[in-house]
Amino acid sequence: MKDIRAVMKERILVLDGAMGTMLQRYKFQEEDFRAERFKDWKHPLQGNNDLLSLTQPKAIAEVHAKYFEAGADIVETNTFSGTTIAMADYHMEDLVYELNYESAKIAKRVAAEFTAKEPHKPRFVAGSMGPTNKTASMSPDVNDPGFRAVSFDELRIAYKEQAEALIDGGADLLLVETIFDTLNAKAALFAIEEVKEERNIDIPIMVSGTITDASGRTLSGQTAEAFLISISHIPILTVGFNCALGASQLVPHLEVLSNKTDFGVSAHPNAGLPNAFGEYDESPEQMAAQIKEYVEKGLVNIVGGCCGTTPPHIKAIAELVKEFQPRQMILETE
Repeated sequence: MKDIRAVMKERILVLDGAMGTMLQRYKFQEEDFRAERFKDWKHPLQGNNDLLSLTQPKAIAEVHAKYFEAGADIVETNTFSGTTIAMADYHMEDLVYELNYESAKIAKRVAAEFTAKEPHKPRFVAGSMGPTNKTASMSPDVNDPGFRAVSFDELRIAYKEQAEALIDGGADLLLVETIFDTLNAKAALFAIEEVKEERNIDIPIMVSGTITDASGRTLSGQTAEAFLISISHIPILTVGFNCALGASQLVPHLEVLSNKTDFGVSAHPNAGLPNAFGEYDESPEQMAAQIKEYVEKGLVNIVGGCCGTTPPHIKAIAELVKEFQPRQMILETE
């Protein structure tokens, strides 16, 4: 199969949409999350979407297939919360390796089926590594600014286990995403570099931060340019933004990245901003019309969707980007 770096030189690649949005449609209840294996688990499990890779693998495979059918080149594994730190909420730290391994295997199997049907359009699996539910840069206690709920080393160890399992399960690349605290991301990147060195492999890495409000900064206070500079010492495939904002609000931040880096640039925004009920109203056509600005300006190499996006959103984006050239970048393909 062609290396993703080579394919990126030929065309804009399309990332999938929101796994969570699609899983909500199944209306899974507590017993569905538990299935037979976890029926006697002592703690509530509803809402632990990563667990569905073990208890409802058919549904996970269906979601991946729908995004590939819609035109996605890359799907993300169902592992956004797949670290011991995030899984502690469900007392499932011991299952982390299995969760990541099985999630990657499911996605890889579906990707292989689509690649076999359409060899001219190889499908890739990105191992999703979310930000965890703790921050290394800020105190969660306003009365104790020096307190930290997690250390860099704890994050590094947790991310290393996740990265190893995703690679073992067949992920083609790793996506460190929805970064609100760059120190968390640096722990993930440090862990990935350790794995690469130990195994003598060169797995591509996507890095995607999140701008949390109109100030144009991440939650830990960095501008787009500062975020870029603080991760640029690592050899990465792409740097970009996802979540938090709608497509049009991301344009100025993507322009900063595009002007300042030789890496590829990625974007997977939300389907607009949430309404009063926390739902996303932007239609596929509305979202694609906004993403047109990305490709007309030559800002992106990979584009997809985050919260609220569905296969019709991805289909509209995939149809749009066919007509445009990818952003120019410097990539090593050796």
